[in-house]
Amino acid sequence: MLSVPIMALLDPRLAPVPQLLVVIPLALAMAWRERRDLDLTGVGWIIAGRVPGAAIGVALLVVATQTTLDVAIAVITLVGVTIIASGYHVPQTRATKFGAGALSGTTGLVASIGGPPLALLYSREEGPTVRATLASVFTIGLAISVTARAAAGLITRDDVVVALIIFPALVAGYLVSGTLKDRIRPHTLRRWILGLSTVAALALLVRAFA
Repeated sequence: MLSVPIMALLDPRLAPVPQLLVVIPLALAMAWRERRDLDLTGVGWIIAGRVPGAAIGVALLVVATQTTLDVAIAVITLVGVTIIASGYHVPQTRATKFGAGALSGTTGLVASIGGPPLALLYSREEGPTVRATLASVFTIGLAISVTARAAAGLITRDDVVVALIIFPALVAGYLVSGTLKDRIRPHTLRRWILGLSTVAALALLVRAFA
């Protein structure tokens, strides 16, 4: 939710597909690190929803222009900020997990931002459970999204090249996160993420309509 609007603002070639590609190994590493706190039932229903969500995302991308994509990234980011900042809690049922998965699959494929619906679903869970479950969902869900994009011819050689260039930075960030995840206050981190995401999304909207 933070990196995609910023990268899209810097250069449209930097987002959203390269983030979609490089985040798979990151999600896999995070899922393994937090595996003891995984919510297996949640993962199953969410992934079931990601499949039709990915199909909807592909259909939307077929008709999307770059301006439309910029607006979509900005709007999805702002909606995500609003949802997370509201503190609203969605009860965890099979229906809400499936629905969150479908919405996450759609927004994840269109804008590489599939986290907000799942963050809303797990808003009252402890950090390790959230990280483990979301990382596991993203590992499988992103594989679905990448497959769907590739099948529709929506991944280019440039996307792969950019992903390879930014991958070392992602690895460095992951290594640093291991030492910082228990030292930074969650509320402080959340405020920074929400604030920077909002600024980046608004700037992207300004560029789209300029």
